[in-house]
Amino acid sequence: MKDQVQERLENLKNELESGKKLLADLEARKADVQTTVLRISGAIQVLEELLAVSQPDAAE
Repeated sequence: MKDQVQERLENLKNELESGKKLLADLEARKADVQTTVLRISGAIQVLEELLAVSQPDAAE
């Protein structure tokens, strides 16, 4: 019985470490995607402003 409990404990510890690593990887990926989305949003804003300046009649 004690061996089974010890084995289950080790399995759970391994699963916990795997889960923590996966979560850290996902959080890093999320940060990367957020940065990319922010950069794209900024680029869109700049291009829209350039279009508005070069076509003043279209803005009215």
